[in-house]
Amino acid sequence: METQYQNRTELLRRYRIAASFFFFIAGLTFSTWASRIPAVQNKLHLSDAGLGGVLLALPAGLMISLPVSGWLVSKYGSRPTLVCGAILYPSILLLLALSSSVWQLVLSLFFFGIAGNLINIAMNTQAVGVESLYGRSVMASFHGLWSIAGFTGALTGTFFVSKDLSPFIHFACVGSVAVLLVLVSYKSTIPHDMGSKTVQKLFVKPDKKILLLGLISFCCMLCEGAMADWSGVYFKNIVKSPASLVTIGYVAFTGTMALGRFLGDSLVTRFGVKHILQLSGSLITTGLLIAVVFPYVASATIGFLLVGFGVSSVVPIVYGLAGKSSSMPAGAALAAVSTIGFLGFLIGPPMIGFVAQVVSLRWSFTLIAILGFGTAILAGKLKTAPNQEM
Repeated sequence: METQYQNRTELLRRYRIAASFFFFIAGLTFSTWASRIPAVQNKLHLSDAGLGGVLLALPAGLMISLPVSGWLVSKYGSRPTLVCGAILYPSILLLLALSSSVWQLVLSLFFFGIAGNLINIAMNTQAVGVESLYGRSVMASFHGLWSIAGFTGALTGTFFVSKDLSPFIHFACVGSVAVLLVLVSYKSTIPHDMGSKTVQKLFVKPDKKILLLGLISFCCMLCEGAMADWSGVYFKNIVKSPASLVTIGYVAFTGTMALGRFLGDSLVTRFGVKHILQLSGSLITTGLLIAVVFPYVASATIGFLLVGFGVSSVVPIVYGLAGKSSSMPAGAALAAVSTIGFLGFLIGPPMIGFVAQVVSLRWSFTLIAILGFGTAILAGKLKTAPNQEM
């Protein structure tokens, strides 16, 4: 009996570690791209509005592929879909580095978004399976690893920028590490997904609760997308930071986002879902306004630290609540919330560029600060137990 328990424990540990590797790969790949956006903007001589329009291609790829990715996972399983996405995603970094025209960059970003969504849906399906086997919430820890990877990618980007190494060399190094991690870990992932073997429909209409959760995710991901794509540009053009510190805002943001996600489970248990979501929205708004009102390296970095704490717990909380939906299958509920949330990811970055072109980049961040407070307002409409866990 004891041997069976030890074998099961070891198997669960393997599944969890393997899934963690893929969350790390996804976070590292995305933050690697985000850390070199200012260099790409400078290479192609893009204005703020031009960059905003180009950046629209990535979330467009994400949105278009959301239902298809869910269908592929349902039909073929999360493991093969995960391996495919995890190899394609970092490999497309090389296309981004080699893009010598706006249209090449747009197409590369579009396929970057598609590959990113493949790994995103598949790895979250694996995480749901691991969580089911554990019998307790572990989702926040996976998202925390994504954030640690983002922090790692931001620091790595700072190193390559400080050494004046090209994006191609940077991306090739990161891509090689990512593919190596895939080869090491894919055999330890869950071979067969949990739940029904029926292939899901491409589109599922969300109910009112899922729609509300999706809107909360929308407000948060709008801010998260804006920070990922524009933090470096903000520090370069508004804060006027030295070249070696252009990525410091993004490093601060990803660092506190990672820390906040590892603290998220205990905080929700102690204070409740609604209170944590309301606090999150308040921190997002406060942090962005500090960066706008006091555009200096120290104060803007502090502001971005607060934004990182603000966005850290929102998506894990929302995903956890969606997965417990009593009116929709967990997979369908997660897909619906992801779709609505990624709309914010799609709208935020280009909206900043367009507003910045008409008024200024500081006004763009002010607008994002106001919209980010929607997380707190909408959380007040949630009907949950005072200390409901994720």
